[in-house]
Parts: sequence; C-alpha cells; structure tokens
Amino acid sequence: MPRSKKGKRGSGKPGVRNGVKGEMGASDDELTSDVLSHYSSNSETASVMDEGTGGEQVDEQTAQEQTEDKLKQCIDNLMDKSSKTRLAGLESLRQVFSSRLLYDFLTERRLTVSDCLERSLKKGSGEEQAVAATVFTLLCIQLGGGDEAEEGFKMLRPILTAILIDNSASIAARQSCARALGMCCYVSTAEEGEDLVKSLALLESVFMASYPNREGVLPTPKPGSPGLHCSALQAWSLLVTLCPASRLTVLLDLHLPKLQACLQSSDVNYRIAVGETIALLVELGRDIEENFEVEDSDSLCECLKSLATDGNKHRAKNDRRKQRSIFREVLHYIENEDFTEERIRFGVESVYIDSWMRRRIYDAFKEIQESGVSHHLQFNPLLRDIFGLGPPLILDAAVKANKISRFEKHLFNSAAFKARTKQRAKVRDKRADVM
Repeated sequence: MPRSKKGKRGSGKPGVRNGVKGEMGASDDELTSDVLSHYSSNSETASVMDEGTGGEQVDEQTAQEQTEDKLKQCIDNLMDKSSKTRLAGLESLRQVFSSRLLYDFLTERRLTVSDCLERSLKKGSGEEQAVAATVFTLLCIQLGGGDEAEEGFKMLRPILTAILIDNSASIAARQSCARALGMCCYVSTAEEGEDLVKSLALLESVFMASYPNREGVLPTPKPGSPGLHCSALQAWSLLVTLCPASRLTVLLDLHLPKLQACLQSSDVNYRIAVGETIALLVELGRDIEENFEVEDSDSLCECLKSLATDGNKHRAKNDRRKQRSIFREVLHYIENEDFTEERIRFGVESVYIDSWMRRRIYDAFKEIQESGVSHHLQFNPLLRDIFGLGPPLILDAAVKANKISRFEKHLFNSAAFKARTKQRAKVRDKRADVM
C-alpha cells in the first residue's frame, strides 16, 4: 500500500538537546517496569481526558512528570561509558517505544536520542548495534513519518548501510539494520523516488546472494546468511509496495524467476519469506495487468504443492506445520486469486488483512513493535493513516452503545483502503520518471 509522507506534526526544538545526567536510583529492570506501568495507566487517557477534580488533574500531571523523568534517565544511560548500562538503556527504550505513544516527549529530544543511537551504532558491540537500529526504527514510527523522522533517517542511513554491507559485522546487527532501512524508508521518505530506489538496490544486493548461479545451482549458505537474506527480502518487499507500475514491471521480470528457484532453499524461514514475496509480487502484477501470468506457472504450482504437503521427517514438526500452512495459502492465491482474510482486533476496532500487500505491511509493524502494535493501531496517527482507521477514537458511553456492526466496519475499512491506494498510486505515477 503506498504511503504518502506525513506533514510536519510538530516543530520540535532542533537546537535543544535534553540529555541531563541523573543518578541511578533503581535497577534497569525496575526502571523499565516503572516506565511501562506509568504509561499503561496514563497514555490511553491522553487523548480522552475525562473531566475531574483539580486534585485528580494534579495527580495526573505529577504522574506524567515522574514518567518523563524516568524516560530521561533511560536516555542518559545511553551516554554511559559502560556498554552494559548503554545496552540496558536501549532495551528499556525499545520496550517503551514499542508499547506506548510518546510523540510530544520525543519531538523535543529526538536529536539527543539520535546522537546517542549514532554513537551506539558506530562504536557499540554487535548486540548494542542490533538494539540501537531497532530503537531508531521505533523512533521514526513514534515521530509519525514527518520531517523529524526524515531528518533522522538521513542522518543515520549511511551508518545503517555500512553495517548492513559489512561482512565482518554481527549477523544480528546486519539483520536489524536491514529491517531499519526498510521500515524507516517506508515511513519517512516514501515520496523521495531516489531514496526508494537506493534502498531497494541495497537490500537486493544482500538477498540476491541466495539466488542460483548461471547453472541454476543454489549457493551453499554460510552460517547466519539465511536469516540475513530473510530480513533483507522482507524489508525489500515492504518497499516494493511503494513502487510505481513502471518500476514494478522491471522488478517482476527480474526477481520472480529467481525467487521461484529459492523455494528449494534448505532454510525453512527463508523458504517461507520467498513464498510470501512471490505471492505479493504476483498480486502487484495482477493489480497492474488484469491478465498477468506467472512465467512457467505450472512448475511454480507443482513446487508450491510439494511444499504445502511436505512431510519430511527430518524437519522439525513446527517447521513442517508452519510451512504447509503458508504454502497452502500461497498456492491457493496463485491458482484461484483468493486470499484468506484475517481479522486483527484491538480495543473496540478491527483491521482486516485482506491482501498480501496489507499482510506484508502489518507483519512489518508487528515484527518491530511486537505486542505493542495493538496500542499503536489505537493511538498512533501514522499507523491509523496507513490502515485507513481515521483519527483515534474518543470512547464514551454513547459511542460504545452505538458500535457499528462487524460487517459495516469491514466495508468501511476496505473502501477506505482501496480509495487511499488509488490516490497514492496516482502520486507514484507522477514520480515514475524518477524511478
């Protein structure tokens, strides 16, 4: 689903850097727990402030101030000389950023946080680099994909790129950087055709190492490479949803035959990522051309059938079950153009995953935000815009008493999604010459 770049939601204070050193009064686990508990009781009510007594308002303000003090302490930990303390601070921020919306707080401190993340990416261990890349991705999502997120992405993109293509870097760090480049480009620079092309090419250079050689033989995977190729392919496929028709045609011709060969990969997770990417590319091809046909579709379907019924005993039972389930869906779509719809509930609302494109986008956010994706679907304007949910709901007794039916919500979501997709497709076509 194409993304339009968000407008500037807040000016922030670019010249202000608010990392003030404080004393460590609690363990890192206690600090994280305290921050999360504060926000679990306060952030849901931030956009739905009930009228109360003056005393209650004072208590709310006090709790908010205490929470911000704890978050400032987490940020201060990122500047510590101890790698253990920095890593603990990063983990604390990762948990809070993924589970709560902190736009106002982070807008004023984005430069401080970005500087700290840059330092961790440049000088930290592989583990620290991996978490720092994830925290940076969450920061871009928190900032809503506007000018602030774009500025941060341009600042850290060269470092993320350097780690991703560094064969001596930690595999975990490279995987995290691949995800960060895909997601941050998706939310922050979707309108910049040149940046999109560069990101696509960079990610391609990573996962194309898994493609067969001229004789059609797949390379022997190096330790950790299937996981890296999987992350790069998934990040690439997320960005493919932004491409104009002219670019998509080129990508389909280049990658579909090679990806089909990769279905024979020895790694189950990479096979599954390849299968889902094939389904996504075919769906996009059918959107461009009603009579789109996959080259050598009979061979592809035979391969998918084999994977959908794989009973090989040397594979783990859970791996076999997961693979069969996914490839049954892929095969069903290739043969019948039918997608198995999924309903995602959060609060009193639902999102309907009714296409491979929509699944790829949802899975990308879920992977980075984990269980916190439900909270962001409820309150984060960026995600609500992407999934056609409108402004965050203001819930009161009257709204709860007049909830629309599931079918009506489904129709509304589908209509909004399709209308927005068509509108953004027009915007992409205007950029086609750049691509």
